[in-house]
Amino acid sequence: MRKSFKYRIYLSNGQRRILEQQREESRWVYNETLAERKRAYEERGESLRLYDTQALLPIWKLTRPALKLVHRQVLQNISVRVDLAFHAFFRRVKEGAAEVGFPRYKGFGRYDSITYPQYGNGVRREGERLILSKVGAVHVVLHRPVEGTPKTVTLTRSRTGTWFACFSCETEAEPLPPTGDVVGVDVGLHNFATLSNGKPPIPNPRFYRRDEADLKRVPQRKDAAKNAQNWPENAKQKGILARIHERIANRRSDFAHKESRTLVNAYQVIVFEDVAPMEMGRSRGMRKSIVDVAWTQFMQMTVAKAEEAGRRVILVNPKNTTKLCSTCGEIVPKALSVRVHTCPVCGLVMDRDENAALNILQRGLLSLRQ
Repeated sequence: MRKSFKYRIYLSNGQRRILEQQREESRWVYNETLAERKRAYEERGESLRLYDTQALLPIWKLTRPALKLVHRQVLQNISVRVDLAFHAFFRRVKEGAAEVGFPRYKGFGRYDSITYPQYGNGVRREGERLILSKVGAVHVVLHRPVEGTPKTVTLTRSRTGTWFACFSCETEAEPLPPTGDVVGVDVGLHNFATLSNGKPPIPNPRFYRRDEADLKRVPQRKDAAKNAQNWPENAKQKGILARIHERIANRRSDFAHKESRTLVNAYQVIVFEDVAPMEMGRSRGMRKSIVDVAWTQFMQMTVAKAEEAGRRVILVNPKNTTKLCSTCGEIVPKALSVRVHTCPVCGLVMDRDENAALNILQRGLLSLRQ
């Protein structure tokens, strides 16, 4: 199986300038590849393939010498990215999707990664140094060991200008000892997640809400600087805003990693609702809270860890899991503000989220028997 390992790298000023230039040259190649494919179809009715666009690279190097600053396999990988974007576009068209999303050009500062598709060709690791073609040796912080055999390396830049190296490695799966325990998980806003076995719910950390005051204050300063045409101050506030958003994203990701690991270690079968978070918000404030809680990220991490650990994750239909009585099956409508499930038929009284988690577990176990 493939497993990714992401590490922070530290660059000298000269190395940073070289990587920034490589990133911009890669963006130019991406846009030019996309434009060439569009021109070929509009003018000649010809559909260019991956190898057709890769064959254009030597010609572009003659007219744009700066492309020689980028490793050739990095440039070839850009054609792969464009080709994958077109394949995804045609797939959405074939499926009749509402928004097919034709591949778009990358604006300035909107191309934030370059990939070396073959480890050892243009990139290799020597201890705590990463040797990059045309860049030199950069310091990499190995906060955990690299497992397996590295296959590709991708350099990414965050919005705050921080660079990372992501190793994609071929590893052997390491199943955990079977536990025999199963659990249904109801995700929500009042609590982040409620388990069907009666254990204390996982509180909602509300990372965005905790920093919302900063997120309101900084844009006001930025707009004031922009109106006064104080461009250095405007750029400074822009950077501060990006760092706040990055801090929130890092905290949210760390939380999801830890909670998903706890679930996978403890349970053999984990059942979630197959929710569509972006379709659930009824108001602007509720949509903001749904985005903040990031259920999809949490579920995706749980699925990835479960696959490696030999566990199983099941997604079930979320219809009426909150209204349905987990004991007798009666539909009991309730408003969002009502936190207790009270069944008028069998007399069951329990927390509404725990009742939903029991229904989710029952549907998951039913799907296993089918």
